[in-house]
Amino acid sequence: MSDVAAIQNLVEKQAQLKKEIAKIIVGQEEVVNQIVLSIFAGGHALLVGVPGLAKTLMVNTISQALGLEFKRIQFTPDLMPSDILGSEILDENRQFKFIKGPIFSNIILADEINRTPPKTQAALLEAMQEKAVTVAGHHYKLSLPYFVLATQNPIEQEGTYPLPEAQLDRFMFAIKLDYPTFEEEVQVVKSTTTDTTQQINSLFTAQEILDFQHLIRRIPVADNVIEYAVRLVGKTRPGSSMADDYVNNYLDWGAGPRASQNLILAAKTHSALNGKYSPDIEDVQAVATGILRHRIIKNYKADAEGITEEMIIKKLF
Repeated sequence: MSDVAAIQNLVEKQAQLKKEIAKIIVGQEEVVNQIVLSIFAGGHALLVGVPGLAKTLMVNTISQALGLEFKRIQFTPDLMPSDILGSEILDENRQFKFIKGPIFSNIILADEINRTPPKTQAALLEAMQEKAVTVAGHHYKLSLPYFVLATQNPIEQEGTYPLPEAQLDRFMFAIKLDYPTFEEEVQVVKSTTTDTTQQINSLFTAQEILDFQHLIRRIPVADNVIEYAVRLVGKTRPGSSMADDYVNNYLDWGAGPRASQNLILAAKTHSALNGKYSPDIEDVQAVATGILRHRIIKNYKADAEGITEEMIIKKLF
């Protein structure tokens, strides 16, 4: 199949995927779009939202529709790296045998990732970056595609271990979940308090998703679009020649080069999912908020004046 035909195929399959997800998930189109975008781009996502907004259900539904294996890890303060990665045990023949942990799956839901100490967070992050884990000196490759969706509750900060900036940077997208609208909530209550169950059909195979990920990386990008993305990231760095007074006033730190890479990769995916054969500046702007939100650090002046990360990012366009 030619790349042009493959992109048209991707657009059709993505429309079917959204229909399957909508059988279970009411509303939240923007959140679903960004999760699907990060899966096809080959990145990971961080979901920030209060409890009860169907984060687990959403990831479970998406993984079923994608035809991928799904595992959920509930992070707690006493969770150890071996609880995630797996450990070696002595079998009946007194030989060491490796029992795989829940990290060996295609889609991992890391629930409340900020509830666990740094060494357990780090075990997950090695898998995210290297797509492999090392246990007792043995190197194990993870099955691809591999996607981590971590959740964080923005309300509770007691007894949490906030993710350091270097670890946040590993996530392609930070996605904010809001409460449903009145009409959506009525629909949610109607559909979840009856005795009917919806059947989700698997639309993809793991190999198809990998092929689409390679297809997206082959999409050509004009130099002016790459330069725009790099300039956009450069503008977030206070004290640099590209930063204006607004950024110097309200930001302590800006985004690093990983933000530029992710902007282009996400813009390519955004253009492909919309049936375009090359991304333009509008595609970069469409994905910029989710990619830059968790990579810029506001100062106390921005907090005092009620200025949000989203407001700062919009000023950069």
